[in-house]
Amino acid sequence: MTTPAISVRDLHTRFGEVWIHKGVSLDIAPGEMVSLVGGSGSGKTTLLRQMIGLLTPTKGEILIFGQPLFCGSVEKERALRQRFGVLFQQGALFSAFNVYDNIAFPLRELQAFDEDVIHDLVLLKLAMVELLPRHGQLMPSELSGGMIKRVALARALALEPELLLLDEPTAGLDPDRSDSFVRLVRTLGEELGLTVVLVTHDLDTLAALSTKVAVLAEQRILAYDTVEEIIRVDHPFIRNFFLSERSARALQNVQFRR
Repeated sequence: MTTPAISVRDLHTRFGEVWIHKGVSLDIAPGEMVSLVGGSGSGKTTLLRQMIGLLTPTKGEILIFGQPLFCGSVEKERALRQRFGVLFQQGALFSAFNVYDNIAFPLRELQAFDEDVIHDLVLLKLAMVELLPRHGQLMPSELSGGMIKRVALARALALEPELLLLDEPTAGLDPDRSDSFVRLVRTLGEELGLTVVLVTHDLDTLAALSTKVAVLAEQRILAYDTVEEIIRVDHPFIRNFFLSERSARALQNVQFRR
């Protein structure tokens, strides 16, 4: 049996007196592209942050490739974290670093490469996200929203991860730039054999990228399946999110990837 890329087991999350998750369980197989959707306050971004170790659940555990993020060994934890990359909603680029140094940052932190190798790897990552070497000298303040996303994606891929996690990857982009970025993520995911997990509320992004969708509602995973199967679930959130007139337009004529 294949080990899940991510396994969430009976996860509970409480902030003060407010419960966000109660008994969330989810297995994401290698190679899947999974969208996490849910209403405001459903805990989808919280769950994503727990998957990368930025937040600790109140109860339960999350395994990445069969291993806990916090295993007590610095070496093992570092090796595990190198297997995933993260793209935050606003890019989270270092404002004091140019594009080149932003992408080089995780490579330098690893202390495994000399500067000549880092130079070649940075140019490779720039090319992967369809940027030119000259873009490496730009500062984040000089970048368009679409370029910020691409640079952040290049940095997320710097250590050649197997797992890519994206928080609202098309937020703030106009439709053309959003479509272009989604195509890039889909192409790289397929070419590199990545497992992709994304939080999104955008139906176009969800339809273009997702092999499966996990719906968070009522403090749990309400449904986890292909979109075709999800929309058959009789639940108010699913009806409102997937079956409204606006949603029907967004999903029309889309070939969902399995």
